[in-house]
Amino acid sequence: MTPRTCKQLGGRLAALLAAAGLIAPARAAEPDFGPAREILLRGLTNRAYPGGTVMVGTSQRTLWVEAFGNFDYANNTSVSRTTIYDLASLTKVAGTTAVFMRLVALGKVSVNERVGHHLPEFMDAATSPEEKSWRQKITIEHLLTHTAGFASWKPLYKSVNTYPDLLKAIYATPLESEPDKQVRYSDLGMILAGELAARAGGKPLAELERELVFIPLGMSATLRSPAETLLARIPPTERWPDSDGFVRGVVHDENARAGQGITGHAGLFSTAEDLGKLATEWLRALEGHSQLFPKAVVENFFQDRNLPANSHRTLGWGLRRNEDGSFGPMLSHTGFTGTAIWIDPVKKFQVVLLTNRVHPTRDNNRINQVRRDFIEAVAAAMAETSASKPE
Repeated sequence: MTPRTCKQLGGRLAALLAAAGLIAPARAAEPDFGPAREILLRGLTNRAYPGGTVMVGTSQRTLWVEAFGNFDYANNTSVSRTTIYDLASLTKVAGTTAVFMRLVALGKVSVNERVGHHLPEFMDAATSPEEKSWRQKITIEHLLTHTAGFASWKPLYKSVNTYPDLLKAIYATPLESEPDKQVRYSDLGMILAGELAARAGGKPLAELERELVFIPLGMSATLRSPAETLLARIPPTERWPDSDGFVRGVVHDENARAGQGITGHAGLFSTAEDLGKLATEWLRALEGHSQLFPKAVVENFFQDRNLPANSHRTLGWGLRRNEDGSFGPMLSHTGFTGTAIWIDPVKKFQVVLLTNRVHPTRDNNRINQVRRDFIEAVAAAMAETSASKPE
């Protein structure tokens, strides 16, 4: 009998004895997040951010939750597990994409439907036959995979200050390429995606987020336009232009601010543990255990679209680039303010990291290396734990 066979038989015997109540069941090995924690603390020392919160978990349990650092570099307020951060572009997945998942599950919309069907104003604003033909091809899938042909960004906030006017400005902005031809990560496209979700769902996007996702999952700290009573829990982001004060409790993204904080690309505030609830539910869905998200819907949204070739995006998400240059299967999304979320649908774990790295200025990009090192360390800890499980 080989050593491996002996090990397998021993493991099975232990499992049978535990099931019979004759011995205590073996505890699963705990991941060692020490190296990942040290990376985050070095980020503090190197002033990549004043502070932050982290959450790591599986579909079954939370593995690590911790707060570190302070709200700002004056060290006046310590970050806690209840600290609420401006999510920036994590709104795209935690809000808009999550709502689309629910709308698809409820049969209210299909990702193959044409954008022009739901947003006729978008079609009416086309200024040339070529532009109109391009717009006719755009589907919801194009919006969510950032392949619709929209410009990445425009300083629309300089000329508008209401949500309806923001939409009109986007309708009037010509496409930069034909759909399907290239990936161009676009805030403009996701703003339209948020409006389309609202029309398909019959309510404003913020109401759909609350009713379809946040309230059912108990995400009580995930919201838009926080009340003044919550300011004590919200760290500042960047300095207001021509002012000594800082943006705090108001969405940092200028176009979202001009759109009254209700846009599909930014505007949500949340805690790491709240986002962990959503990510955990998606992992549960992949196991067929979610009441909100059918397994088939989540599998479809998490699938690499490869559209156009080698673009490596899913519906709403990017895929993490591995050290060897390949992609996935880990889903990844970051936010400009210093936020990030990762989901590994194969190894079944999720990671949330929230910071305010733009305080006091956006000209601080040290977090980019921190995030890369951090997620590699977390993935290594999870892989080591998986490898050490009894067979």
